[in-house]
Order: sequence, then C-alpha cells, then structure tokens
Amino acid sequence: MLYADPFLTVYCCLLAALLGACMGSFLNCAAWRIVHGESVLRGRSHCDACGHVLAVRDLIPVVSYLAAHGRCRYCGAKLSRRHVLSEAVSALVFVTLLLHYDISLQALEGWCVAGILLACSFADLEGYIIPDRFIAVGVVLFITTLFFDPQPLRRALDGAIGGLAVAGGVLLLVLGMEKLLGREAMGGGDIKLLFLTGLFLGWKRNLLCLVAACVIGIVWGLLQKNGAAARPSRGAQHRPWRLADGAVRPTDHRLVSGAAVILESEDEHFGKDRWL
Repeated sequence: MLYADPFLTVYCCLLAALLGACMGSFLNCAAWRIVHGESVLRGRSHCDACGHVLAVRDLIPVVSYLAAHGRCRYCGAKLSRRHVLSEAVSALVFVTLLLHYDISLQALEGWCVAGILLACSFADLEGYIIPDRFIAVGVVLFITTLFFDPQPLRRALDGAIGGLAVAGGVLLLVLGMEKLLGREAMGGGDIKLLFLTGLFLGWKRNLLCLVAACVIGIVWGLLQKNGAAARPSRGAQHRPWRLADGAVRPTDHRLVSGAAVILESEDEHFGKDRWL
C-alpha cells in the first residue's frame, strides 16, 4: 500500500519522521526527569541550566535547536547535542520501520518497541540506569501484542524462551564471574534489557543481538582507550571509561562480559550500576 503511490510514500514518511522526532523529544525529556527525580507528567519543560520555562517555539523538534544555534534563548547556555540527536535518531527509526513494515500493525508495534528501547538508552546515557518502569511497559506491550497475533501461544513460548534463556544464561555467567573476580562484572540493567528484547526477538535473534553488542562494545572500548592514550595524561589518576551500555566502572581491570567491555579505573568516585 505504501509503495502504490510516490506521493503517498513521501507523505507517510514525513508524518512518520515528525511523529518520531516528537516522540524522541518526549522520551529524552522523560528519561532526564526520571533520572533526576522529577515528575514526567507534572511541570513544563525548562532549560537544564537556568530553569526558565520554555515557550512553544522552543519545543519544535530539531528546528528549535538549530534556530537557537544549540543554545538557550534565555541564558545563552550551550545545550547538549543529545536533544537534537535523540529527535533525529528517533525520526530515522520511525521512517525505517514504516518503510520495512508498510502501513500495518507490525509498524505500530515496531514504533512502540523502538520508543521503549530509545527511552532506556536515553536514561542509560543520562544516569547509567535502566528504570524498571520502562521494562514493565515493554512486558505489558508484549502481552498486548499476543491478542493480535495469529499464533499467540507459539509467540508467547518463543518470547519466554528468548527472554528467560538468554537473560538467565547471562545472569548465571555474570554471577560466576563476579564471584571469581570479587567485583561487579555487568550492570543489572543490561540483563533486564536482554530479557525485554528476548520477548520480542525470540532466543535466536536475541542471542545474535547479544553477540553483536559484545563486538560493538569491544570496538567502542578499544576506541575509547586509544583516544585517551592520545590525550595528555592528567597525573597518575586514571580516567573512567564509558561502556557500550553507558556504564562507568571504577578499576583498571579489563573484562569482556555480556554486551560491554569493562575498562575500569581506581577512582572510587564512580560507583556501580544501580538497579531501579
């Protein structure tokens, strides 16, 4: 249906991009508020630096950021690029899912799942946590989709195996490594996220996703290490390293575990991942 008319294709893609950008803006704001202990439903959007309430023209996805040259119109503080990037990435994801699934329930389901995963990513980037409420919404969404599936029992079984088997296996592996090494090997949020993705992907694709995450984590960790080695040293203190899952660890031990390459420093200022 989507490809029947070029005009319809362009029109639907523009609508999907607009919806995705708005959703990305909302999810980024919601994740920031949850991490900082603010209500998601109460209070108007405000500048992170000066606290000034934003006007309507300050809330247009992508456009407002570009028009203000990436700065607050009221205090002149530089805004994080995460705002515009979250909106652009969300718009791109929504358009991609629409082109792949056409105008269908699968596309709507893909948008909902993508929104949950983006919210988890934004919260992880902001505070190195994955709130339980996001995982709970994902589980409710999965149960809801079973009512529209032609083979609900088969999908429920595949999802349960994909979530419990993969996430449970990684949990046992991590617990064993933590007992062996005497320190945290992987954040609890990563395991919860593996369970959620397993529900929708099944065990085969979830396992493939885990392997891909490991590879990306290794490459990212090595790039971070080489980048830090090229910068001037700041005395004997080690710099903390950000992982593929957004976490920061505090020792100089290097460990490959799950979806992350753990590069740690001895600075005790950085604590472990929190379970929310």
